[in-house]
Amino acid sequence: MSQIRRWSFLVLKRCLPLIALIFPLLTGCPSGQSETSNSSPEKAAVRIGFIPSENMEEIQRNSQPLIDMMSKKIGREVQPFIATDYTGIVEAFRGGKLDAAFLTPASYVMANSEAGVKVILKAQRGDKPFYHSIIFTRQDAGVNQLTDLKGKTFAFGDTLSTAGYIYPLKMLKAQGINPATDFDNLIFSGGHDATVLAVFNKKVVAGATYANDPKGDDAAWKHLLKPEEAKQLKILAVSDAIPSDNICISKDIAPELAKQVQDFFIELSKDPEGQKLIQKLYRIDSFVPATDEDYQGIRSAFSEAGIEVKKELSASGKGK
Repeated sequence: MSQIRRWSFLVLKRCLPLIALIFPLLTGCPSGQSETSNSSPEKAAVRIGFIPSENMEEIQRNSQPLIDMMSKKIGREVQPFIATDYTGIVEAFRGGKLDAAFLTPASYVMANSEAGVKVILKAQRGDKPFYHSIIFTRQDAGVNQLTDLKGKTFAFGDTLSTAGYIYPLKMLKAQGINPATDFDNLIFSGGHDATVLAVFNKKVVAGATYANDPKGDDAAWKHLLKPEEAKQLKILAVSDAIPSDNICISKDIAPELAKQVQDFFIELSKDPEGQKLIQKLYRIDSFVPATDEDYQGIRSAFSEAGIEVKKELSASGKGK
């Protein structure tokens, strides 16, 4: 080999590592990455779940402005997921399909147990981070106490509704009433609005829903019935205070995104436009920090009502 060819070969050999480093930069393709790969974790869509506490179509319609505002604030696409029932949110978390969600106290306890979700915020209505479950009937139903309900018809909400099922079941059992055997007919309406209308329209004698105060001045029917219609209903029993519904995050969410989500919802309740959105969506006034300890009483209520978390998820048809 001539001196010139040997020299050229040595130069090329020594420069190859440098060329390997520079070439991807010149072509815009990082080393070890295909040219078509331009995805970035920072740009991934944020998936938010919404509990169908009332009419699903209304939840979908009322959640969209919030989704749009959140997307603009955090600089990412935000994808909503509105479950057909409460366990749907739990199952979505368990399948790794959600980053955050609005949850009821009972569905949070289940999601924490089954999917390791973390609660970060709880709702306030007025200045109260709690509410109540109530069992109610019509004034003209001839029912004055819980024991009068034996042999009558009754409506619960969803099987993971804290105020619509867990706490009223606990209250009924405390009075020696077994809903499975003591009611003439038992239905699960699926939501608070449906329960209120079922009782008001005499489809059932009594039902269970929520109230933001023990007197029922701010009960579920306040937003469904006219004042003169609401006077036709009366409360038979009121639960202890229940910690409010909440916002939870996936156990796998990036810390930076978790902070963005938390900051967004805290700031949302300080913004007049944001207040209107959460009021219309879930009638929430503001959010405050929450911890798992806040919901220990819910776990006790599950036990007192005779409900096992894993069995309840399996009974919904979505458990494994």
